[in-house]
Amino acid sequence: MQKRNWDFFHSKASDASWTPGLREIFEYRDLGYKDATKGDYVAHIVRANGKEMSDEVQEWHRHVCDFQFVYVLDGWAEFEYAGHGVHRIEKGDCIQQTPLIPHREIACSKDFAVLEIVSPANFKTEIVDAPEASEAAD
Repeated sequence: MQKRNWDFFHSKASDASWTPGLREIFEYRDLGYKDATKGDYVAHIVRANGKEMSDEVQEWHRHVCDFQFVYVLDGWAEFEYAGHGVHRIEKGDCIQQTPLIPHREIACSKDFAVLEIVSPANFKTEIVDAPEASEAAD
């Protein structure tokens, strides 16, 4: 087993801090993985904050990362993935979002919340052209 120079940490719910992040309609709770894994991973809870507005992440985009895990803690959302069509994810559902897959959010509930784990921690988000119709719904 390869050993990494990661730190032990304990992220207490009672000490949680919610901050703005990538999207204005969500707030984010950093769970401490970015620092503990020296930037190898980020883990955060993303939850709806009650604001209703469109943003560029509702456009087709992709995340430049090696790994992205999404687990729905509450509510629901609909996403469209290039080559996979529209998926409604609901409480208890899990998505392994393949690296660089173009996707877009269509809608989400007011109580939508997810646990997201991504590698590397400082991944980028890029707006991309919409896929061909057949590619979006294969």
